[in-house]
Amino acid sequence: MGAKAEWRHFAALGLILVGITFTDISPNGPWDDSTFTSGALGLSGMMLLYLAWFRVTFSIKGVVPTLDLWKDPASTSPLVVTTGLVLLGISYAVGRLDFFPEPAGLVLSLVGLLVTTNGVYVWMSTAGPLANFEEE
Repeated sequence: MGAKAEWRHFAALGLILVGITFTDISPNGPWDDSTFTSGALGLSGMMLLYLAWFRVTFSIKGVVPTLDLWKDPASTSPLVVTTGLVLLGISYAVGRLDFFPEPAGLVLSLVGLLVTTNGVYVWMSTAGPLANFEEE
């Protein structure tokens, strides 16, 4: 197999962009709304962090974590679902606090929903009701 896919640049830029989401230093932009700019930067940063995570986790370039890439999907999926639910709880708290800018809770809830959905899909496909279809 070739060299491991590079992830550090994605992670560094992603952390910076997500960090901007939790501050009020975003410019107004052409739409004259700094919260929209902050949210757009945060979503871009989350995209870059996801790409960095994918490259670290699976050691390949890609986007979709298909079941064949997981080492033990049946036992890992509950941890993924739990992580997603914790992120949803954090996003609820962040969305209710005036300390954080408005889009911060939305960005975190998007990530929490995506993580939870991925974990539920993997569980359903390996240990849940959809696992029986593979055996037939």
